[in-house]
Amino acid sequence: MVDAVVLAGSPNNGPLRECSPVPYEALIPIGSKAMVQYVVEALMLARGVNRIVVVGPREELVNCFQDSRVRVVSSTGGGLLDNVQRGLKELPGARRVLLVSSDIPLITPRAIEDFLDLCRDQEADLYYPIIPKDAVDSRFANPVRRTYVSLKEGIFTGGNLFLLNPEVVSRCLPLGEQLVAARKSPLRLCRLVGLGFLIRFLLHRVTLEEAQARVSRLLGIRGVVVVSRYPEVGVDVDKPVDLALVARTLQQAS
Repeated sequence: MVDAVVLAGSPNNGPLRECSPVPYEALIPIGSKAMVQYVVEALMLARGVNRIVVVGPREELVNCFQDSRVRVVSSTGGGLLDNVQRGLKELPGARRVLLVSSDIPLITPRAIEDFLDLCRDQEADLYYPIIPKDAVDSRFANPVRRTYVSLKEGIFTGGNLFLLNPEVVSRCLPLGEQLVAARKSPLRLCRLVGLGFLIRFLLHRVTLEEAQARVSRLLGIRGVVVVSRYPEVGVDVDKPVDLALVARTLQQAS
């Protein structure tokens, strides 16, 4: 069993503001629910997930979840990784924690279970999913605007789940903040890992194994990349067009 932290503290002051005036992105309504509710409900139904901590606007969210496994705590008002630490403090004794962003309302229990199953095959401190572009394209009729990376094995987009060992978080924070800030820009990420790596990346000669090894060395931990075939893991809501796609997909599924 693993515990989970849902990060729901991002203020709604970006492109999604034109879709809803709510103060936090996690609270943006999709149908009859707030965006974060879809994520938490999927976690609650997923096999292998135990305690769930939601880090965000406590007053607005505390009455949204009735399950005793779910606890809502106030976000710090700081950066993303500050909120990660805030959530981890609520899970003493946890050996593995699943970090989940609140902006992936298409996530399903099966997609979560598949990711956890893939992680069990390898021993690591940090597990990160990537999704092949063809898996995203085959799931959605219209092209999904995602940031893709071309590696030797193919074209991939990053997921919005992490499985980690809480004990390694503190020593990863300095570089981790830079990697998180650059996560939407493949070139910025490559600049962090060196010019030689950047050149090989631009020539599409970097393999998954090489990328995994380089980031592991930088962070000083054992990191593993797992390939998920579930595009719901990687389709997040950043822009109005994303919100429209998600709303349409959820409506069709209901």
